[in-house]
Parts: sequence; C-alpha cells; structure tokens
Amino acid sequence: MELQHWGHWQHPLVFNEDERSGDDCYGCLEPVFGPSYSCNECRDYLHHKSCVELPIGLHHPSHPNHPLILFDISTFLNENREEYDKFSKCNVCGEKSYEYSYCCYRCNFNIHFKCSCLSLTIQTEVHDHQLTRIWKLLKFTCDFCGKKGNLPYLCAQCDFGIHSRCAACPRRLKVYRHNHPLHLTPSLEVHQSDSPICRLCVRKVDTHWLYYCSRCNFAAHLYCAMLSWNWEHINLQELKGEQSTESKSEDTELHQSFDSEICKVIKTTLGEDETEIATEIKHFSHKHDLKLTYEIPNNTKCNGCVQSILSPFYDFKCATLPQTTWYNQHEHPFTLRYTPEDDSGEYYCEICEEERDPKQWFYYCAECSFPAHRDCILGKKPNVKHHISFMTVLYLREKEESQEQV
Repeated sequence: MELQHWGHWQHPLVFNEDERSGDDCYGCLEPVFGPSYSCNECRDYLHHKSCVELPIGLHHPSHPNHPLILFDISTFLNENREEYDKFSKCNVCGEKSYEYSYCCYRCNFNIHFKCSCLSLTIQTEVHDHQLTRIWKLLKFTCDFCGKKGNLPYLCAQCDFGIHSRCAACPRRLKVYRHNHPLHLTPSLEVHQSDSPICRLCVRKVDTHWLYYCSRCNFAAHLYCAMLSWNWEHINLQELKGEQSTESKSEDTELHQSFDSEICKVIKTTLGEDETEIATEIKHFSHKHDLKLTYEIPNNTKCNGCVQSILSPFYDFKCATLPQTTWYNQHEHPFTLRYTPEDDSGEYYCEICEEERDPKQWFYYCAECSFPAHRDCILGKKPNVKHHISFMTVLYLREKEESQEQV
C-alpha cells in the first residue's frame, strides 16, 4: 500500500504494518513502533500511520475565525528564516518544536498538532478533580509550576489552573541517568541550602514542584525528566523488585556518586526567563574548571561524544553523564572512562559489537574487561547502536533558544 504525502512529493510512501526500528517520526518526533509509512527510495522520511493521515485543513476552537493549514516548520529553517521565526512557536503551549503544526498565515497563528488534539476534559495524577480545557487565550499563572501561560486547564471547584504539559506529569517516573524512580515533590520539601540543581540540564529548579529522589538528593525539572531522551519507560514495580536485591540496594555510595563526583556547579547567571544557568562547572574528567560559551569555532567536537557541537546543550549532556551506572543485562556496575582501556589499537563495544572511537568516552566494567558505548548503556535503545535523527538534532538546536516557560 502506497500514498503520496504532501511533505515528500519526490516518492510515494510505503506502508509497513510492524515497524520496529524505533527511529523518530518526522511528524511528531516520537519513536515509531507498529504501523508506519516511509520512503524506500530515500530510506528515510518515516511516519506513524496516524501522523501521515493527519487532515490538511482544520477548524479549531482556539482560532475560530479562519481554518488552519497543516505544515512542516523545518522546511523554513534554511529557506526562509523570517517565516521560521514567525511560525516556530506554538500559540498554545508557548514552546518551539519541529513537529507538524497547524497555522493561519493571515493571523500568524500556529498550534502544534499534538496541542490541537488536547481533550476538552481530563483526569490527571496531579489534581483530584476533573479539569476542563479553556479554548480562549487567557493569561494565567500555573498553580503547579508557577510559570505564566495561556489556554489553561481549569478546575472550577478549586479555582485551580494548570498548563497542559504540567497536567501530563506522572507521580513517578524513571530517567536513564539515575538508578531510582523520581517522585513529584514540592520544591519546599527539598532540604537544600540553595535552590536545587537539575541534574539533567545543570540549571537551577525554580518551579513549585520538581522530580526528586530523596535517597540520593537527585533533582530534575518537570519537563527535563519528561523529555523523550531522558524518560525511561519501564515497569516501576519491576524496578522496585530489582533494587531490593543485595547487589543494588546496599551500595549507597554508587548511587550518590553522580551528585558528589561527576559535576559541581561553580558559577551561575540569570537567563532571560530568570532561570539560573550554570556558567562554570568542575568536571571529574578535566583538571581545570569548564566555562559555558556560545562562541564555538566551526567543526569543534565535544571531547565526550566526539560529535560536532551544535549548541551548549551537547556539552551539558556529556558533562552530566553518571560516573557509575548499571546495565540491566550485566551483574556488575560500569564506570565512565575517557581514555582507552588498553593500547591494542582495536576497540569494540561488547553490547552492539560495533567499533568504538578511542577518543569517545565509554562505559567499562573492569571486573569483566567489558567495554560498551555510552549510548548502548544509557540510551533509549540499549541493545542497538544509538543515533540522533536529523529532526531531533534540529529540535535540540532550538532547545536553548526556547527556554521561556509557560
């Protein structure tokens, strides 16, 4: 079965009933498993079946005066920067994203297609009563995160307003970079001398609630923990059972090593949205303090992942890798290393069995002489070689430019 897609006129897209690659969808930027469409000629342009079948036109209550047209914002990135700046930000959630959007060119109105599908009423884990969507531009302060926004979900009984993203927060979740589940916790209950630092983006947490592990004093922003490349979707009941075993429950120093050894914030500054940003850190891999910079020469590569640096986001990602971690199919812990384990000149990953770059940081079990790519240990696809799609790279490039909280 084939179809011609409006965003890829060169070749027809071919239906695949059971896609298993987990590569990102061009429409929603989420991993694809199950029914999908892709281009066999380009070996790319992968979509969920539902994303390919989105209607081209839409009448939406958030913009009732004119119909909205489906479009791909990434096409404007290099061709028309003015159009890109105009339509890259969603009028509903206030965020920039490369997912498909619906827009009104006449009014410069833009809404992410996932925002356009929000339910009129929802039941959430963060509030006891049913919440109702207000499809009218209404400025408000979120009672959950404390940030300003528009188009809230409201509880009439409690005079409670919340962002749609905040309403989606689960009470507990697991991130790849920490061994324990994180719990939704009021910021005032986190006993630290200063505002806690998010261990995923190295910025201060300034919201009413955050995700927190009290055992290890590990804190994370609500939205950082819920990003697809951080959120590890696993059965938390099974994880609890695994952590009750002797090998993983008694070694408290291992679980706390990230906080005490991997990265220490030296200096911070206030960003445009008044979020504190770490501008100087002490990292275990280097004898000097590291300073944040936006002035990066062309083709500069990160010493951690040996990839070209597109934005400071990649530095944060590598700088906050856990120094010790577990792999679910290995009995011993792994330690992060930034020099080769020997002088053989041949280096391979024992998990995916592909060659390793000797300049790239990796994880190593000294007890078994077992080296592995860091992405094979920590990535969202732990048994295959990890990669970041073009669309995801574009999204990450804009991440630093869209820090305004709503």
